[in-house]
Amino acid sequence: MIQLNKDNFEKEVIKSDKPVLVDFWAEWCGPCKMMGPVFEKVSKEITNVKFAKLDVQENQSLAQEHDVTGIPCLILFVNGKEKDRITGYLPEEQLKEKIQSML
Repeated sequence: MIQLNKDNFEKEVIKSDKPVLVDFWAEWCGPCKMMGPVFEKVSKEITNVKFAKLDVQENQSLAQEHDVTGIPCLILFVNGKEKDRITGYLPEEQLKEKIQSML
C-alpha cells in the first residue's frame, strides 16, 4: 500500500500509467478505521488499479486541492485526472462493484 504525501503524490498518482484509487482518511475518523481493512483486502484482489492512502491530517493542502470535504473519501484517478469518487464507508462487495463500474 502506497502512503502518499506532497512529495510523491504527483509521481504516484498524477503521472501513474494505471488507474489509482486514493483513500483520503484520518486516524481520528471512525468510518475511516472501518474502511481501512476493506480497502486493504480489495487492493489485493483488484490488480489493475493502484491503491494508495493519504492522511488528510498530515496533507491538508492536498485534501483541499481535491475538494475532499468528508472522509473517508476514495477518489479514482485515471490519466492523472479525477474520474469518480466514493464518500463514506462501503462494505467489501459494494466497493469492488463500484471500482469495476468506475473503470
